[in-house]
Amino acid sequence: MLFPDQLEERVAGEPDKGLIELDTLRRHTPSAVDDQEEQVVAWQEKLFSQFEVDLFRTESTCQSPLDRQYHRDIVALERAGGRRNQRIFTYTDYDRCTSLEEHTQVLTTSNKSSPTFLAERMANVRQRRHERRHIEGHASKSRLVTWEPTEDFVKNSHVVNTPVQTMYIMADLGPHGKLGQKENEYVLCTVRADSNGVITIKPDFNYSKEPYRVLTNGEKREVWLLSLENASAAISQEEREREQRVYRDLYVRHRDYLSSLVGQDFEMPPPGILRLLVNGEVVSAKGYEYDDLYVHFFVELPDDWSASPPQSLSGVTQTCRTRTLGKDSVAFFCHPFSFEAFFRKEDETEESLPRWPVLYFEVLSLDLWQRYRTEGYGCLVIPASPGSHTLTCSTWRPLQGGTVAELRRFFIGGSPELEDMSYVRVPSTFKGDRLSRFGFRTVTTGSVTFTLHCMQHARAFVDAGVLNKRRQSVLDQLGGFSQQSSVHGVLEAFERARRRMREARESLPEELMDTSARLHTEPMV
Repeated sequence: MLFPDQLEERVAGEPDKGLIELDTLRRHTPSAVDDQEEQVVAWQEKLFSQFEVDLFRTESTCQSPLDRQYHRDIVALERAGGRRNQRIFTYTDYDRCTSLEEHTQVLTTSNKSSPTFLAERMANVRQRRHERRHIEGHASKSRLVTWEPTEDFVKNSHVVNTPVQTMYIMADLGPHGKLGQKENEYVLCTVRADSNGVITIKPDFNYSKEPYRVLTNGEKREVWLLSLENASAAISQEEREREQRVYRDLYVRHRDYLSSLVGQDFEMPPPGILRLLVNGEVVSAKGYEYDDLYVHFFVELPDDWSASPPQSLSGVTQTCRTRTLGKDSVAFFCHPFSFEAFFRKEDETEESLPRWPVLYFEVLSLDLWQRYRTEGYGCLVIPASPGSHTLTCSTWRPLQGGTVAELRRFFIGGSPELEDMSYVRVPSTFKGDRLSRFGFRTVTTGSVTFTLHCMQHARAFVDAGVLNKRRQSVLDQLGGFSQQSSVHGVLEAFERARRRMREARESLPEELMDTSARLHTEPMV
């Protein structure tokens, strides 16, 4: 429904005083009844505008088969008594929806200029149906970039093909009696439907809400009020139930189709083996002294863990310049990596919890002369619980005292480095009781953000009988990741406290040990 809400203003001037005053605004009502219009429009229903009636009335102006069809429809409408619409009309998916003057408009000052192949194809893009050309949903994985494209490849790849059907509900908001001018056409509503059955309406139905306001251009600005309502007949309860049954059958067939693609022989790890898949990403690094950063990382597998030989457990990101965000300089790498590891507990009698793989990384900077500096070391333990994890790890670097070391770092590059990067944590090769870093000087640098998507695969997870039994093996313990992730730190603390108590007891003199033994063995009186 469309009706005007025009406001007129009268300007009164007084020649003597040179002053201008405005009369009270009054609502324009004499012809408001004639300008009100209400139309019920169906999907892809063609309602001709006054401009199209004047254009296609004569057969000599028709060039395409669609134009001649419109000519026959307009002649039939005039014989039947004329159009039922005045201002509201539609552009269907078969129409061009572009100004006809655009096809003859010269874009350059040269007299010999002619439309390019792309311009001609884009001018008729609205006339093509999306069913006529099948669009694949995937890109070629063999060659993503064509460095030497041929002329035919350029022509076929640079044409936009809209995979939806579109319909425009328009309005001719020109003055009464002067309809049919293209500059007075305004879009009231856009309706799109894709091949998946999704219908998009913009703007949305307003029902009993405030109507939309359409403001015209020109010297005499008018405000039109627009109301959009869904005039489709509501389906009955029987039809709704039949539609739900059809949807359920469709979902069942789609599920069966996906199951057929996966197959029944789903790959399962052997019994007693846990399969860990990690898809990670080096997201960013911030807070470092120099620019042009890159990250070198590798994954260390503890005892009882193994990996297939072809895959690599290390990697290096690209060199990235930093940008200022707030008070920090941030380098965004967005470098993906992935690895797959297998866990098998050799000694089932051991009660200790398994150790998880550790990711060690080193942040370096590169200068103009291809000289690198160490910016920081860090590490993180792969999370024991499956799912998505975002971890930010702080880093440090070795510090060499003195001004000469800092000058050497600034001018010629190079800095103290760790021979073994696992020294950031407790190295796996360390077999002693205590690891002392006393006297080793470091300085805090920045931090690196990682995103890890962890997946765990084991036969015990899907075997309901194993989960209901008493968990005796390590794999059964791994089934309760929610409990393990919460008590893992507590168990480690108890283990460290028990180790310290044993060491303290061993270091006591024999006299105290005997006294302690007597205190525990003699009965109380």
